[in-house]
Amino acid sequence: MELPKEFKEKMEKLLGEEYDKFISTYDDNHLKGIRINTLKILVQDYLNISPFELKPIPWIKEGFYYIDKDEQDRPGKHPHYHCGLYYIQEPSAMIPVQALDIQPGERILDISAAPGGKSTQIGAKLKGEGVLVANDISPKRTKALVKNIEIFGIKNSIVTNEQPMKLAAKFQGYFDKILVDAPCSGEGMFRRDTKATKSWSEFSVEQCCNMQRDILQWIPQLLKPGGTLVYSTCTFSPEENEGTIDWFLKEFPQFQMESIKELEGLDEGKPEWIGASSEISKARRAWPHKINGEGHFVAMLRKNNHPIETALQPFKINDKDLDDFYKFADENLKVEFKNRLHRIGNRLYSIPDDVPDLTGINVVNLGLYLGELLKNRFEPSQALAMALKKEDVVNYIDISSESIDAIKYLKGETLLLNEEKGWKLVCIDGFPAGWGKQIEGSLKNYYRSEWRML
Repeated sequence: MELPKEFKEKMEKLLGEEYDKFISTYDDNHLKGIRINTLKILVQDYLNISPFELKPIPWIKEGFYYIDKDEQDRPGKHPHYHCGLYYIQEPSAMIPVQALDIQPGERILDISAAPGGKSTQIGAKLKGEGVLVANDISPKRTKALVKNIEIFGIKNSIVTNEQPMKLAAKFQGYFDKILVDAPCSGEGMFRRDTKATKSWSEFSVEQCCNMQRDILQWIPQLLKPGGTLVYSTCTFSPEENEGTIDWFLKEFPQFQMESIKELEGLDEGKPEWIGASSEISKARRAWPHKINGEGHFVAMLRKNNHPIETALQPFKINDKDLDDFYKFADENLKVEFKNRLHRIGNRLYSIPDDVPDLTGINVVNLGLYLGELLKNRFEPSQALAMALKKEDVVNYIDISSESIDAIKYLKGETLLLNEEKGWKLVCIDGFPAGWGKQIEGSLKNYYRSEWRML
């Protein structure tokens, strides 16, 4: 492929004898991966039913390489994708969340989250406990972020569309761990996205460094004492990687570098390339000529136990007039949603515990969107369907992924079925895909129109 001349010259100077091996990787096809959603299925159980040829990614037990054999074999076209059983993700992009070492119950911020690959990985690791705040500054990109979080069945997330400065004012010392997957020059995307080579020439390294610093300057206020920051990019630029971290450490001496362990095949950081502190060698670089991936930079830092004053106001619940939801739940659900229910207009949410007051924050999605309270009835949401298991409902319909009915349902078509009247959770191979409502001789399709297969 054709690469920018300035990029090649820069990399040759940095890599020296390794340059030829590095540049030869651009003659190969980029590597593709999926990450199995352990909120819905165990890894081995999915391998037992997977229609794809999968090979393990060494740094993440949920991750696998796949090869497209033909158009119909693509994971993005299979019903399992629409059931949220996996996320399609570049293999080295799975490294930063692995480094963050998330534990259930923690409060996590993914501050530049769209389209949601790393947020879904975080959500799966939280196992429904704690809080994930997934933020993106772009209103357009948050749409994809919400969809990917909903399709994964993540119940304990808040999606925001906000400037880091406003988040810092609202979430003082709130988070245990923060991921800054920073906007960058995207050199690690060249092999899989030819547009990235064009945009590389449009944005200078200096512009990218400024964007990264604009985000990082607010992290000390957001992170609690003893908390962890993981900073990552998909570029090879030492100015944006080691250089940005060197700036951060000098600006905020309450932070120190931490070693990143148990990630196979990664190189140390290269502080000597930028005249940075030798401590930054604790960062890690993923190179396409050394691992089977496109490339990433990852640094982990810990905030010292300096006290921080926090005065978080509790979230005020509005749970009035929910009788129609309770009626729907009694008739259709075997699980309870009676705590932390919050109504905004006609929309009903189940929100995570310990969420602070969010007045003044642009919240795109608040916890699990349950559905809409209409006149004398409740209509369940697509998000609720994706967060359930077939065992959680009174009535469900199970369709084989090899059946034409599975494709018909995902295209939004009515299914001709003779069942008892009422709401049905529509499952494919035993995994929820959406809702249907049985009427005379047919199942009215409630699969979300924006998600339908074309």
